[in-house]
Amino acid sequence: MAKLILEKPKGFCDSYERKPGDHGTTHYCPGCGHGNIHKLLAEAVEDLGIQDRTIIISPVGCSVFVYYYFATGNIQVAHGRAPAVATALKRANPHAIVVSYQGDGDLAAIGGNNILQAANRGEHITVIFVNNAIYGMTGGQLAPTSLLGMKTATTPYGRDLLNEGPPMKVVELLSSLDGPTYLERQAIMGNKYIARARKALRNALQCQIDGKGFSMVEILSACPSGWKVDPTDSYAWMEKNMLPHFQLGVTKDVRAEREPFFRTFKTLSAAEIVEQLDLAVPEPKHFPSKLQKTGYGDPSIKLAGFGGQGILSAGAMLANAGMEQGLQTSWIPSYGPEMRGGTAYCFVNLSERPIGSPTVSHPDVLMAFNRPSLEKFEPDVKPGGLLMYDSTIIDVKPKRGDIEILAVPATQMADDLGNTRMANTIMVGVYVAHTGIMSPAAIEQTLPLAIKRKNLVDANKKALRAGVDFAATL
Repeated sequence: MAKLILEKPKGFCDSYERKPGDHGTTHYCPGCGHGNIHKLLAEAVEDLGIQDRTIIISPVGCSVFVYYYFATGNIQVAHGRAPAVATALKRANPHAIVVSYQGDGDLAAIGGNNILQAANRGEHITVIFVNNAIYGMTGGQLAPTSLLGMKTATTPYGRDLLNEGPPMKVVELLSSLDGPTYLERQAIMGNKYIARARKALRNALQCQIDGKGFSMVEILSACPSGWKVDPTDSYAWMEKNMLPHFQLGVTKDVRAEREPFFRTFKTLSAAEIVEQLDLAVPEPKHFPSKLQKTGYGDPSIKLAGFGGQGILSAGAMLANAGMEQGLQTSWIPSYGPEMRGGTAYCFVNLSERPIGSPTVSHPDVLMAFNRPSLEKFEPDVKPGGLLMYDSTIIDVKPKRGDIEILAVPATQMADDLGNTRMANTIMVGVYVAHTGIMSPAAIEQTLPLAIKRKNLVDANKKALRAGVDFAATL
């Protein structure tokens, strides 16, 4: 008898290490349809052989953390803007398979104009539109697709035809345009429907692979939490309430009529780009050679502390100065509830080579500005890495013995200079002087880009020099 081996599709990461907590499960609520849709997409990516070419875009919504799960290119964008970003990505990378993964509140409400214009232009992207008829992530408010009579946080008496109007039918709306090539609506509510959704997804991706233009699959999906329905009853709720209004099936399919079109990619030299953009020619500067010997080169950096400590500004100082020195740089902040009293952080990468991902799971360098940040992120620092902490505020010492540790009384030093909030600049000064990663002069030159209050630039220059002087004593 043949042995049945069940394996996770290769479109998925082996372990969801980007996800906090349990790395083997998703973050979705019980009964949510995103898990099934993710599986169908991951299977299609593997079976169509496009994993190395695929870029998945997720905007704000329940699917905002799509990058936790997929072993593909991933970009997270602002609310509703996925079609615009997808357009740019596809045009800049014609060989890529670009997938915009959006919910109904995101796509049909704040992103309504973005999806309409991208579809009308016939952009060569694939959109997965998850329709659960409610704003699931932000408290269950009315969405453009919410049904008549449906009670939500913003329509406690039910959606009214004369007040909120009828639910929006997106695939029907887009089918009136000449631009789209393939539009279909299916549902996740049992094996029969899942099989149809699987086929629709593959048709939409194949449309892009074949260079036939814009494709979108709308998938009706359960949101038991938003609907206040038991997960076991959600399929029956969908069949009773959603299917009568949202008809399943193909709305538009003109693949056979469309001629394939593939954009050519024009490669420009650095000099040609500078000329086209009418920019001043930069003077390239590189890491001093000693960095490769001491192990400080090409660092990935995490800066963490309380909101209000200038964590994001400190990261911007490093990123801006890195660009000034001709380095590849990235800077990405962490927004959200953590910034209000918990641990706020940002990631910075400085490299002589292209940077694959702006996020940093295991940093070479950790700058901890408060105790929660030290305790939370100290275990993540790479062996042999560097941990710097504000010893004025943090009353415990790091426990690691396999990393370099620098205690910097940054807050006390800032107090001595007359402004506690300059501790971030002092820490940056200590870092660049101790490691030699870049010239302190580059930080000083670009300070106005990171310091919003221009009257504080000179004071921060003094704080930077204080950090440089302190590094000389280590």
